[in-house]
Amino acid sequence: MTPSPVPVDRDAPPTARHQVRAPQRTAPVKLWFCPNDELAPAIAATLATYWLDEHEQEIAGRFLFERDRRQYLVAHALVRRVLALESGIPEAEAVIWRSSRGRPFLQKPVEGLPRGGRELDFNLSHAQGHNLLGMVRRHRIGVDVERLDRGERGLDTIVETFADEERAWVRAAAPGRARDRRVLRLWTLKEAYSKARGLGLGLPFDSFAFTLAEDRGVVAFRPPDDDPSARWRFVELEPVPDVLAAVAVMTGDEEEPVLHLHHGFPWGRAAPRQLVLPEAVGAPS
Repeated sequence: MTPSPVPVDRDAPPTARHQVRAPQRTAPVKLWFCPNDELAPAIAATLATYWLDEHEQEIAGRFLFERDRRQYLVAHALVRRVLALESGIPEAEAVIWRSSRGRPFLQKPVEGLPRGGRELDFNLSHAQGHNLLGMVRRHRIGVDVERLDRGERGLDTIVETFADEERAWVRAAAPGRARDRRVLRLWTLKEAYSKARGLGLGLPFDSFAFTLAEDRGVVAFRPPDDDPSARWRFVELEPVPDVLAAVAVMTGDEEEPVLHLHHGFPWGRAAPRQLVLPEAVGAPS
């Protein structure tokens, strides 16, 4: 959406007229999709030694299985690398605090971020060897990623947490892959939205509902009662075959309706794939 031009007082002195500016758009939504294979185990362990804080090191040491430990190390090295690129705070110096519900936030310097701005929100998800990190300069973002080949583990239980209309939509699909895809499309969207709100599983998943297009995309969103006026943009992605991802981002008219999708571990600033964000949904008509 192009912002409407700002009216200018033609009778004002030239210096005053020249000071009028159209509202600036903020930076686009940014995503990083990084499979564990993008970072060799030895490199991930080395980066973790230098970058992760004491709390993260302690958690990494608790894992019984090496695959789980590696997943954690790659995911959190990814977070610190992207924070360094976007904020200007070195990887080992970023202070990450967590809310009472466990949602992480970057502790921002009083004077603002070295690369400019005072706001930055991020969210991380990982599933069986894949990591997804979302970042915005304003408002809030939530992301989730799931593998379609997870089988039927827990899917029936997941469906029971959905709203009535969502359960009916799921059961209208043939059992098997088609139904599993519907379940995980809804699940990733619900996870992304609840994480953006900072509520996680504390938000009942039957208190809000999505209406989805047959292939991909959110047609309508019925928000929970405590979020009656927010405008959200939802994105569904399949960054590699059989890996489903969802993004929920709160937006305003000042946001650039663009998403930058990066693939791999961000050693540098390789050009991302650019996608147009869908229209916002969720506000009452």
